[in-house]
Amino acid sequence: MNVAPILELKGLTKRFGGLTAVNDVSMSVREGGISGLIGPNGAGKTTIFNLITGVYKVSEGAIEFKGKSILDREPYQIANLGITRTFQNIRLFKNLSVFDNVLTACHMSAKYSLLESFFRLPRFYREEVILRKKAESLLDVMGLSDRADLTANNLPYGLQRRLEITRALALDPALLLLDEPAAGMNPDETEQLMRLMEEIRKSHNLSILVIEHHMDLVMGVCDHIHVLNFGCTLADGPPDDVANDPKVVEAYLGGEEIKSC
Repeated sequence: MNVAPILELKGLTKRFGGLTAVNDVSMSVREGGISGLIGPNGAGKTTIFNLITGVYKVSEGAIEFKGKSILDREPYQIANLGITRTFQNIRLFKNLSVFDNVLTACHMSAKYSLLESFFRLPRFYREEVILRKKAESLLDVMGLSDRADLTANNLPYGLQRRLEITRALALDPALLLLDEPAAGMNPDETEQLMRLMEEIRKSHNLSILVIEHHMDLVMGVCDHIHVLNFGCTLADGPPDDVANDPKVVEAYLGGEEIKSC
């Protein structure tokens, strides 16, 4: 059964002056699926994330989310539509507690007005109870409940990564973009992350697009993989097909990098 894509990139191109960082890339993310975006360092992977989330403006091409263009929208507007992300370099409120990091994100869905908040009207208190329960539930799902009172900066690196994903989930996304979520993790942590990605995909009805260099993770959880090399598409397809593609083996899995598109 064919499932409609939740995200489509069509002829996506990004130039920085005379440098073309992304060149005519077309790809899609199946709704409810986990797709991988891989390639050597400098291939243009994070640039694509920045284009999807409105951090960079597109030079040419189209980006469609749920069948509608999201070109020329600001990052906060794209987040409000249902696309959230994590970053290569962890971005947490490091001096806040684990719980407050998540609660802060939960407040994006608060239904009380500024006036109701200022005067502490009944609706404010009702909503605060709901938001705190939401934060507690997310921490429980992500295995962080026992560390809720810890300062985020005091978490081990792997759990900081997990907290960043939890905070992204608090924004109620339909599409979650994960930028190297297993970076710095040991094999056991990477295995746990693989299981976690499957669990949150199902429990939160998510679609996921992940950039990752850990090939065990990519091959273990992704149902579709897009390979970039020097800003161009090198391969696109199911994991087994991509892993056995001679061009991918040459460019990414141990051979010489291909110097042209």
